[in-house]
Amino acid sequence: MADMFSDEDSARFFQMMQMLQRSTLLQMGYLPDQSGTFHYNMGEAREGIEVLRMFQRKTNGNLSDQETQMLRAVISELQMQFTQAPQRRRQREEEEAQSEVIRETFSQPQDGPTEDLSTAVESEEE
Repeated sequence: MADMFSDEDSARFFQMMQMLQRSTLLQMGYLPDQSGTFHYNMGEAREGIEVLRMFQRKTNGNLSDQETQMLRAVISELQMQFTQAPQRRRQREEEEAQSEVIRETFSQPQDGPTEDLSTAVESEEE
C-alpha cells in the first residue's frame, strides 16, 4: 500500500478514512460485526459522516489531490448509502422473516403450511 501513496502519512490518512468508513458502514447495517450481527444506529452513522466532513474542512488546502479525491469519494459514497440504509434494513428484515418461516417449516413440518388437494381430485372424478 505504501507505493500507492506519496508518503507514510498519506497511507495513514487513508487508513484512518477507511476505519471511519467501516465503522459508519457497520452502523448503517451494511457490514456485520464480528459475531455476524447487523446494527442499525443511524445517529452513529451520521456522526461518522460528519467526522469525515470535519476532516475535509480542517484539512482543506493541506491534502494532496489524491487524498482530497479519496476523502471526497468516501464521504459521497457514505452519504448515498446513508439514504439507502433504511430500505436495506427493511429488505434484510423481510428476508430474515422469510428464512425463519422456511426454517420453521423444515424443522416442524407437521405445523407447516399445507395444501389440501383431495377436494380438487374428488370433484374431478364426479
